[in-house]
Amino acid sequence: MQEIFQFAVAGGFAQMVDGMLGMAFGVISSTLLVALGAAPVGASMATHFAKFGTCAASGIAHWRQGNVDKAIVLRLGLAGSVGAMLGAGVLVHVAMGDAKIWMSALLMFLGFLILLRFGADIRLIPAISGRPRSNMLVPLGLIGGFVDATGGGGWGPVTTPTLLTVTKTEPRMVIGTVNAAEFIVATSATITFLVTASMEGMVWQPVIGLIIGGVIAAPIAAKLAGRFPHAPLGTLVGGLVVLTNANTIMLGTEVVDQTRVWTLLGIFMGAVLLAAAAWRREKSEAGLADDPDYAA
Repeated sequence: MQEIFQFAVAGGFAQMVDGMLGMAFGVISSTLLVALGAAPVGASMATHFAKFGTCAASGIAHWRQGNVDKAIVLRLGLAGSVGAMLGAGVLVHVAMGDAKIWMSALLMFLGFLILLRFGADIRLIPAISGRPRSNMLVPLGLIGGFVDATGGGGWGPVTTPTLLTVTKTEPRMVIGTVNAAEFIVATSATITFLVTASMEGMVWQPVIGLIIGGVIAAPIAAKLAGRFPHAPLGTLVGGLVVLTNANTIMLGTEVVDQTRVWTLLGIFMGAVLLAAAAWRREKSEAGLADDPDYAA
């Protein structure tokens, strides 16, 4: 019972982050499970079983808050489900450790682009005109689903930064849509693991705890995602992506602990300062917009 409670706390925290920023439930949960001695396949399996419940709760909560673009959800989610099936099948037979470093480098680059866009109000990649089309959503979903299944997490870090970078959609809509589409992806990955992997030795207490904590936190996180100022929220998303993937790269390349700690601390402080600056800028722009004498 104590183990279930501990994982419920972890699941609640992970879902709060995921529901507010559009990523990190899988990353946090899988990292915790691996740290406790679970094999990569076991950690991904347990995380996706838990996601089956938490993503449903999160998707419904975001839908009720008006944070979901229904036209994007199906195209992104169905493509992601195909990628998840492929990724889960590969993970059962192949180790993906080295590939994580290269993927983390790409994700960290996207994170820097988001930090510049929302934290410094600089857009290096021009946004597409109009709504995202299938020729962008389908490849994005395939890659996101594959990375998610092979790494135990990654749907959010792949899809959320990309949509924030190349579209003009506000962060809360991107986050809600990604969370809702993730239910389709988690369902596909879970079914594939059930068919292709052995359930022998599967420990269910972490799964139960993660689901309990995630379901409780989901509606709270959805409300916060809708009310949090857009620029600081986008900055925190970028900071989280950079921080998480920088840590993965340094661990994979055996950077000494002291250097790694100071680097991560520097990234964290930089993201916080940029988020504070973005909040002040957004607040100032909102005040000017309400001023009848201000000409936009």
